[in-house]
Amino acid sequence: EVQPVESGGGLVQAGGSLRLSCAASGFTFHDYAIGWLRQAPGAEREGVSCISSSHNVTYYADSVKGRFTISSDNAKNTVYLQMSSLKPEDTAVYYCAATHLKCGAVERNGVMDYWGKGTLVTVSS
Repeated sequence: EVQPVESGGGLVQAGGSLRLSCAASGFTFHDYAIGWLRQAPGAEREGVSCISSSHNVTYYADSVKGRFTISSDNAKNTVYLQMSSLKPEDTAVYYCAATHLKCGAVERNGVMDYWGKGTLVTVSS
């Protein structure tokens, strides 16, 4: 099955950190921009971060700038989202997605080629 596979979600206290991982299953990341999008209960889905297929362009939503860092490991075909200084408002299901378009598609919450099933991040106050 062609799909990104997320891991690393969980429960953390405000101010804490988590690292999400997104591994490619059935395809290789270097052909796609890889994004993280999240959806909180009752809220619209939001593009959080993205790394371009060439890995030289990154995008961060204003709400996470300075706190989240996206990176990639080509050898492991894995993209990471390091989340620090977490806030209760970061609570959401986080999805990894791959797009043949550029990171602008993630910023616009646009069309993705592949979606993961999501991993829940809960930040307690």
